[in-house]
Amino acid sequence: MYVILSWRNIWRNPRRTFVILMAVIIGVWSMIFLGALMRGMESEMLRNAISTLTGSIQIHHRDYLDDPVVNNSLDDMGRLDTVLNKILGQDSPWAKRVRVNAVVSNARHSGGVTLVGIEPEKEKAVSFIGKAVTQGRYLTKEDKNKILVGRAFLKKFNTKIGNKLILMSQGTDNEIASKAFRIVGVFRAESEAAEKQFAFVPLSQAAGMLKMGNSVSEISILLPKLDISGKKEALVAKKLVDALDDITIDDNTIEVKTWQNLLPMMKAYLEMSGFFLYIWYFVVFVAMGFGIVNTTLMAIFERMREFGLMKALGMRPIQIIIGVITESFFLLALGISLGTGFGFLSVAAIARNGIDLSALAAGAEMWGIPRKLYPEIWAQDVVVAGLVVLVLGILVSLYPAVKAARFTPTQAMTKN
Repeated sequence: MYVILSWRNIWRNPRRTFVILMAVIIGVWSMIFLGALMRGMESEMLRNAISTLTGSIQIHHRDYLDDPVVNNSLDDMGRLDTVLNKILGQDSPWAKRVRVNAVVSNARHSGGVTLVGIEPEKEKAVSFIGKAVTQGRYLTKEDKNKILVGRAFLKKFNTKIGNKLILMSQGTDNEIASKAFRIVGVFRAESEAAEKQFAFVPLSQAAGMLKMGNSVSEISILLPKLDISGKKEALVAKKLVDALDDITIDDNTIEVKTWQNLLPMMKAYLEMSGFFLYIWYFVVFVAMGFGIVNTTLMAIFERMREFGLMKALGMRPIQIIIGVITESFFLLALGISLGTGFGFLSVAAIARNGIDLSALAAGAEMWGIPRKLYPEIWAQDVVVAGLVVLVLGILVSLYPAVKAARFTPTQAMTKN
């Protein structure tokens, strides 16, 4: 009875019903759409940070992060390879690197860079560099004295492909090591700072220049699926730590870090953004709630005679409250369904090509925001948005419902 009467009552005044529905639809749509934009931004920022030589997990000497010199390197690579092949599957690529601070110079300029020795084929699957070359060519394992630099580096040093650069850094013998490299390719990164900072050479060339033998600075691992919560990375890292403890490599001098340890600012941002998203949901509902209460109260006062007659015929106050709440439930459920549908359609319309932020590149780069934004809908955000509107909407509808239940037959008879 409550369902039939409530459904009929909400369509007695289609205009009023349409006004409430529009408020709910717009509110839910804004929650879904703006939430998808924020989640897409989070994912792209994290994906860019991980691909810029961070990886999902890194393995290195326990003193390397505090003092990134060649003496704080990983030595027993044979047993490390065995552990990694055992723990990681084929869908979790990993690569060795030599990474040290260096001084680069040519005939006109000199400055500091981060020299990165890479395994060219393996590095393609782990970081951005494999797909970032825009001029010249990518490195190969057989290359000797070849170097890959960024576009901003070329501009800064006023050089070009084919020109030579001199790199200097401290070797394992604590002497200054230097070597000439010829520019063979130019890469483009999301950040201009990365284009200026990193210079890539084959791993064998970097190790030979620094007299490192088979030692490496770090091992970077990329897990197959991005996990903003970091739980998957933490689980794999624990397995690696346990396996490394079992074989006691170099008296436990090896350290395993996830991206959450390596990017604390990113971790803090992701935690805060989720919190602010739910605050946004509440703010949207507050604005929507006033409209629901106001419109429902108007409907209640217009139907005062009806409620007075119901009570005169023996209907109890709780039954009136249930009837009004059921009407609100239908309106909210219908608005949530339509708002969610429009939200999905809006996201789908721009998800294919994304939103181009190139015009805001300078400001976006400072915050690590990508040049293109692809919205993402998270199931938990859709559920939370729907529950916020439904539960709080029913709660605010209690006031008009209680108001209707308090009408007496005498009040109804005296109403003009």
